[in-house]
Amino acid sequence: MSGGGTETPVGCEAVQGGGGGGKKKDSQGFTGSPAHLIIKDLGEIHSRLLDHRPVIQGETRYFVKEFEEKRGLREMRVLENLKNMIHETNEHTLPTCRATMQDSVNQVLRRLQAATDSVRRLQQREQERKKIHNDLLIASEKQHVTQWEDFMKEQHSEQAEVDEEHRKAMEKLREQYAEMEKGLARFSAF
Repeated sequence: MSGGGTETPVGCEAVQGGGGGGKKKDSQGFTGSPAHLIIKDLGEIHSRLLDHRPVIQGETRYFVKEFEEKRGLREMRVLENLKNMIHETNEHTLPTCRATMQDSVNQVLRRLQAATDSVRRLQQREQERKKIHNDLLIASEKQHVTQWEDFMKEQHSEQAEVDEEHRKAMEKLREQYAEMEKGLARFSAF
């Protein structure tokens, strides 16, 4: 068939090694009977036609050998490519990535620091603004309380003045009515 198997001639008799005679030594000794030769030929025909183990074993060995050689070469190429890729990565790509990453990280850290400082300044301004606003509210509230107290004092003093004027006016009216009653009493006596 192909390549590595051992093939035997297709004729009825097998070529026998060793030199010479037409008789082969069998496990039972020398045989020469025609029935025995026919049985032997039938056994060989049977093994060639129906028993394909030797041929299949040879083909299998050939296939395995070829497969391992091709596979070995393919795997060697793959391993060589991987080795080259790893070398390229270690020598060029990794340092470039590391440098880029370091620059980017430093840049991000600077931006983060600037953002943190800006937020801190904004918080301080907001706190100062709230403090000023609260101080203004407290001062305004104190001023309103003071104004209210002054207003209430003024109201009390004005109330006292109004009450005094009212009392005086009532006194005057009483005196006036008292005089009018005296005047009426004088006229009614006439």
